[in-house]
Amino acid sequence: MVEEVLYSAMEDFAIDLILGKGPSARSMRLNLPRFTLIGATTKLNMISSPLRDRFGHVFRLDFYADDEVGAILNRSSQLLSISIESNAVQRLALSSRRTPRIANRLLRRIRDFASVQGLSSISLSLVEASLGEMGIDQEGLDETDRFLLRFIVEKFQGGPVGLNTVSAATGEEAQTLEDIYEPFLLQKGFLDRTPRGRIVTSLGYTHLGLPIPS
Repeated sequence: MVEEVLYSAMEDFAIDLILGKGPSARSMRLNLPRFTLIGATTKLNMISSPLRDRFGHVFRLDFYADDEVGAILNRSSQLLSISIESNAVQRLALSSRRTPRIANRLLRRIRDFASVQGLSSISLSLVEASLGEMGIDQEGLDETDRFLLRFIVEKFQGGPVGLNTVSAATGEEAQTLEDIYEPFLLQKGFLDRTPRGRIVTSLGYTHLGLPIPS
C-alpha cells in the first residue's frame, strides 16, 4: 500500500487518496512540493522492480577504505576530546570492518580504557591491549566470528555444511548468521558459500592457526 502511494508521489509529485467506502467513496489528489527522494538499503533484492525502476539512479556503495576510516577516527577523537597517535589510528581502522559505525564504537570503548587508566592520549599499545580485552583481533574478527569458523572446522571438518545445520548446532538463528556474521567472513575470504554449504577456506585455517587440510 505504501509502495503504491509512492508511485504517484515520485512520478507526479502528488498523492491520490480514497475517502470513504463503497458507492460514496471519492478520490482526492494532494499536490506535493517538488522533492528529491533518496533511498538506501543493504537488501536491494527485497525492493520490487516497479519501485526500484522509478529511482533515477541506482548506485552501489563500496566499503570505506582504511585511510577513510582513519580520517573519521581522527575527527571523532577530536569530538571526544582525546588525542590518538597515527599508528593507533591505523591499527584501529584495520579492526573496524571498514565500517565507520564500528570504528566509532571501538574508539569510544578505548577512550573508556584510557579514562580508567588516567591517560590523555590513545597509543598503539593501548589499542592493542583494549582490542585484546574485547576479543577483537587484527583482522576485525570477534570471538563469535572465530567461534563459527572453528566450529565448522572441528565439527564438520571444515565443511561443506548447510546454514540451517550450523544454526541448529550453534543455537544462533539462521537469519542472524546470514545477515550479521557471514558477510564479513565472506568479504575477508575466510568462509566460502557453495551450493553444498559453507566451507572454511585456507585463509580461514591460517587465521585460526590451524593446519590446512590436504
